[in-house]
Amino acid sequence: MKYLLVFFYFLGFNAPSEDYKLRLSIQNIQEVKGNIEVGIYNTSDSFLKEGQALKTYIIPVDGNTVTYEIDDLLSGNYAIAIYQDKNTDGKCNLNFIGIPKEPYGFSNNIKPKFSAPSFKDCEFSLNSNRTLEIKLVE
Repeated sequence: MKYLLVFFYFLGFNAPSEDYKLRLSIQNIQEVKGNIEVGIYNTSDSFLKEGQALKTYIIPVDGNTVTYEIDDLLSGNYAIAIYQDKNTDGKCNLNFIGIPKEPYGFSNNIKPKFSAPSFKDCEFSLNSNRTLEIKLVE
């Protein structure tokens, strides 16, 4: 049995997945204050649902462009939603019809018109080290 497990290991079964570096370049920051809140999603079922992000990161705003490197993602498909938490209250403040009052952005620089974007709109593949530029919109 031990030899069978070794055989399958060398064939690639149960081989560890590759980690890649994802560099985020967050641009078009108009006011240098607060934090950038990043949510990374890996399914359409969880996309943009509060508390459902696969990973979250909080990045202090220290300039009009912020660069942040993520090195704990496995190969796969993801979508990113970000917002600038100017008042550092830990939430994306919305107006009375649900539109963010704070700057926000999505992977693929999707700019929603009448509704929130879908996971598919924002989806990208991570199968090597890569850089994503995301421009904030207000």
